[in-house]
Amino acid sequence: MAENVNTGEYRAHLDTYNSFNKLVLFMILWIVLLLATMAMGLVGGAGVMALLIGIGGTVALLAAFAVLG
Repeated sequence: MAENVNTGEYRAHLDTYNSFNKLVLFMILWIVLLLATMAMGLVGGAGVMALLIGIGGTVALLAAFAVLG
């Protein structure tokens, strides 16, 4: 069956699959960052620090995935 698969379609599918995996990984990491900074700001009482870490972490995630993508 693998011999009958069109190479172009397979590569397009593989590219889509890899892009989707990167998107899911980004969202998981961003949600963890968001929850951690919310906990730090609300429970830990360090609101300004949580805000800075949240904004900096989001920018760092976007930059990292832009470079890797």
